[in-house]
Amino acid sequence: MINYNPKDWSTFIFHIDKSDTFRKLWPLMLGVAVFSGLVAYAELNYFQLSKTSNVTNIGMMHSLLGFVLSLLLVFRTNTAYDRWWEGRKLLGSLTNVSRNLAIKIKALKLTDEDVRFFEYGIPKYAFALKEHLREKMYFGKNSLLIEVEEGKHIPNQIAGSLTNRFYGLLEKGAISQEQFIVLSGDFNQFTDICGACERIKNTPIPFSYSAFIKKFIFVYVITLPFGWVFSLGYFVVPIVPFILYVLASLELIAEEIENPFGYDANDLPVDQICTNIEKHVGEILG
Repeated sequence: MINYNPKDWSTFIFHIDKSDTFRKLWPLMLGVAVFSGLVAYAELNYFQLSKTSNVTNIGMMHSLLGFVLSLLLVFRTNTAYDRWWEGRKLLGSLTNVSRNLAIKIKALKLTDEDVRFFEYGIPKYAFALKEHLREKMYFGKNSLLIEVEEGKHIPNQIAGSLTNRFYGLLEKGAISQEQFIVLSGDFNQFTDICGACERIKNTPIPFSYSAFIKKFIFVYVITLPFGWVFSLGYFVVPIVPFILYVLASLELIAEEIENPFGYDANDLPVDQICTNIEKHVGEILG
């Protein structure tokens, strides 16, 4: 995730960051500019269709379709941002649950062995969830404290080990039944958060919807020179690529943030959040 000053306009306007959509779109924009120039040259020097009044009204189609396209892109970006924001709320919940659980365990006055187990296990779950959402394997350090099997759901295994240790405390009388009930909710939230994050990651925007928007943008932009050359002439060469940049950038931004747990520049700071969980749990139980 990029940290920035939202009040620094000059940086936004004059600096092209590596995550800027211009870097991805400039080859396509260049191709559209060349195509627009060819259309303008053919019309202005050979066909001269502007003399036929009916043909000059083709731009009316773009006015109508532009309104429809804007509605689709607004819905697309809002849907993607909702997924990004829900992911951030889930990671915030994971942080709060980890801290609250550590505070309650600290108050139980458990043995040093039990405290060290939870001091290691709680952050380990956060790191394992991070790697699970990125489709990587995580074992972490001191893996002998919590053994996991490769090829199986690592966060579930860690949550199971934490819960088993928690039930063991009840069986040996280290905690009371009332304390067990209070802490059970915190342990259950780990799996709830994991399931919600998996739902975001494994449920992308429907393929047909995403494909339709891309085709719509392409057809809309590629037909603009035919409708606007009559009134703009060679000015379609810079104007049409700029319209492509605006419309396609919205789609690219939506694609990037709809799965907020990855490595993209605008994804959530998952690594930093996991590191903070490890730090804060260590401060509480250390």
